[in-house]
Amino acid sequence: MKKSNQTLLFGLPVRVILGFIAILLFMSGDGIEQAFLSKYIVHLGFSIEQSSWVFTIYGITLTIASWLAGILTDFWGAKKTMLLGLITWVIFEVGFLYVGLELHSYAWMWIFYGLRGFGYPLFAFSFIVWVAYITDQKKLGTAIGWFFFMFAGGIGFIGAYYPSLFLDKLGEMNTLWSSLAWIIAGGIMGVLAVNDRDRKGNLIYANGKNQKFKEFSKGITILWKNPRIALGGFIRTINTSAWYGFVVIMPLYYTNTLHFSTSQWLQIWAIQSISNMVFNVIWGYLGDKIGWIPVIRWFGGIGSAIACLLYFYGPIFFGHNYVTAILIGIFFGATIAAFVPLSALMAVESPRDKGAAMAILNLGAGFSSFIGPALITILYPFIGIEGLVWVFASLYILAFILSPLLRRKKVKLASVSTFRDEKVGLK
Repeated sequence: MKKSNQTLLFGLPVRVILGFIAILLFMSGDGIEQAFLSKYIVHLGFSIEQSSWVFTIYGITLTIASWLAGILTDFWGAKKTMLLGLITWVIFEVGFLYVGLELHSYAWMWIFYGLRGFGYPLFAFSFIVWVAYITDQKKLGTAIGWFFFMFAGGIGFIGAYYPSLFLDKLGEMNTLWSSLAWIIAGGIMGVLAVNDRDRKGNLIYANGKNQKFKEFSKGITILWKNPRIALGGFIRTINTSAWYGFVVIMPLYYTNTLHFSTSQWLQIWAIQSISNMVFNVIWGYLGDKIGWIPVIRWFGGIGSAIACLLYFYGPIFFGHNYVTAILIGIFFGATIAAFVPLSALMAVESPRDKGAAMAILNLGAGFSSFIGPALITILYPFIGIEGLVWVFASLYILAFILSPLLRRKKVKLASVSTFRDEKVGLK
């Protein structure tokens, strides 16, 4: 065992803080397309269903990569996994932009955009596993809150606000090409920041072929060995399902049906993402104080269900009101963030197998990006946008019902020695 030699800033290792900045830059590049790509694909002459299928395929590969991120971090370390994510993103983004969009090849859109789906999960989610290893557990909820602050700040706020400023000046394709600069800058910074060691100085990945195989297999066997980890992954799937679903259908609803301008819609999404950023930190801190499960259940489950309904019915009731639309977006972003204590809860639930536990949570996050667009693809022709809003709201009610089952009836102090039972909501 090596002695820890960490430089701290605001109670967190400096390497972690530099990594947070890298996540902000990387996810900004990934999010630049988010609020207008589906509409742009339709503008190129493809149908709404075809556009949603592109996002659905992307969601499938993103789901697989999200699971792999946790496993590969335990298998060969965060540094190599993040580097693989960076290279994957750049190569397949170039193919998607040039062959898929510029040459108007729908088949290559599927292939390249789908394969690019391996990029950001391998980069970002392997980093969060490393954060779970290197951070003092007393500050873990707060650290994870800051991670999602940067994550949402990139993919949501900067990713939406940047094109709202430059889309009219640069055009869609040039705006998309510019995302590579953000990705490369954040990617290099992130790879250099991590050191593949925990807070005690030990290597976090396995050595030896037998040990590596054992660690890899834990990413599957933990599902039935610890059902609460599986349940946490399922609730994480629900968490951002509406977010990824709304990004497909709401640009068209707000611009075509409600007649907001594209710039107004991008600004609504950007401000919504600021709210999500800020409340990721607030809920992480509050969860450390009042209990993680109450925050997930009431503010996440019930709050998100209400927010989904407001997203559709609010503008109908109040009319074309930009301020009201912004307030609804702020509320939506805040409630989606209330699930952030799940990450800390899963890390504590399986303290010796953090990579495997976080892999399942990452799998839920990735599957969320698949299930949102998939529900649009399957159900939109039958129930339309209004029906889909009710489907998403119902999923959050289900999360409210299931979240108390994350509690353990008995806690072995050795496994969560640094936590009081009431802090994590365990009885």
